[in-house]
Amino acid sequence: MSDKDTTERFERALRDLDERQYVLRLYVVGATGASQRAIANLREICELELAGRYELEVIDIYQQPALAEGEQIIAAPTLIKQLPPPVRQLVGDMSDRDHVLLGLDLRPVGG
Repeated sequence: MSDKDTTERFERALRDLDERQYVLRLYVVGATGASQRAIANLREICELELAGRYELEVIDIYQQPALAEGEQIIAAPTLIKQLPPPVRQLVGDMSDRDHVLLGLDLRPVGG
C-alpha cells in the first residue's frame, strides 16, 4: 500500500467520524433547576459540537417512568448516548463541558 493510499484512507476515516449521527436521550425529573440546566447545557454543547448531526430526546421520568425503568435510570438528570457506539451514561446537569465532551467521545482522554 502506498503512502498516498494510506493518507487517503486516513482522511476518509476522519470525514466519516465528522459525519456520525448521535442519538441522545436525556432523562430528567420534572421542571427542576437541575433538569432545566441539564437541558440548556446539553443543547448548547450539541449545537456547538454536533450541529445537524444529533437527535436529542428529553424524557421526563415522572411522565414516562417505564422508559426510565427500561434504561435502569437510578439518578436524574442522566444522559444516554445510544449512537454511535459504545453506549455511554452521564449523570448530572451537564455543566462540566469537558466531561460531557469526553462522554460523547468528542474529546480524547487527556485531550
